[in-house]
Amino acid sequence: MNSTNEREGFSERLQQALKSAHYSPDSPTRLAREFNIRFEGRPITVHAARKWLVGEAIPTQEKLRMIAQWLGVPADWLRFGSNDKEAPNGDGTNGSARFESADVKLISDLQRLDDHHKQLAREFIRMLVRMNHQK
Repeated sequence: MNSTNEREGFSERLQQALKSAHYSPDSPTRLAREFNIRFEGRPITVHAARKWLVGEAIPTQEKLRMIAQWLGVPADWLRFGSNDKEAPNGDGTNGSARFESADVKLISDLQRLDDHHKQLAREFIRMLVRMNHQK
């Protein structure tokens, strides 16, 4: 497979994974923002995100692994594809790694609390989960 086909294939799989995770594959700005919220390294630009979406570039392995974890797909599928032509449905091992922007903000807010209030928040969340399971 030549490099142009590899980039285009990656772009198609990225768009498919974004759609499956309920993100628009048409917004490099949103892709860059969501990526940068989750990635601990150097942030990407909107231009870099656009290049990934249109098949002009493939992210580094470190960035690709983070995207795969965020979108709940295997990194090797995202990079190289597979024979079955279908995106993984996200119900496997990485499904719990998907977070919405509001979830990331909530976790960030939780981290800013003092220890006492963090513990109260954890207990409250556990109580809500138990109540939800009893329904």
